[in-house]
Amino acid sequence: MIIVITLPYFIEREAERIVQRLAHVDLIHLRKPESTSDEMERLIRDIPAEYHSRLVLHDHHHLAVKYGLYGVHLNSRNPIPPQGWKGSISRSCHSLEEIKEWKDRCNYLSLSPIYNSISKQGYNSAFNREQIEKAVAEGIIDNKVLALGGVTFDKVEEVLSLGFGGAMILGDAWK
Repeated sequence: MIIVITLPYFIEREAERIVQRLAHVDLIHLRKPESTSDEMERLIRDIPAEYHSRLVLHDHHHLAVKYGLYGVHLNSRNPIPPQGWKGSISRSCHSLEEIKEWKDRCNYLSLSPIYNSISKQGYNSAFNREQIEKAVAEGIIDNKVLALGGVTFDKVEEVLSLGFGGAMILGDAWK
């Protein structure tokens, strides 16, 4: 699975750019931590409805229910899914302990940072190859865990060969 995460701020012709990226990836995570519900709803409405089943929200989860989106992404701002949510649930993790804690409660998880971040200066890799291989051998990292942090399109094959179920890409997708 390959997922692109939006930039944290709105950009010109964003809906059009999201549709273009969906030609090459499985899902788009709409992550706008400073956005209002109205701003996020405007973006969702600007994306043709045929693509809504491939969108995941990090904030304003009620809009995922309203528009029938693919999923909601849990985080410190939104730690539980909306009431009655039946779609996909994902979550960001920054340690192997978090992966173990959340794996049974989510459809998929991200683990970061795997490489030095492209979009966040000074956000360097927290895991070496040996730690990743050990976590794969122990069944902690598997097809439900996606690599995030410094992951570029040209590193997707590498993260798959390491044992991750896919990749989440932010910086490389928007340059």
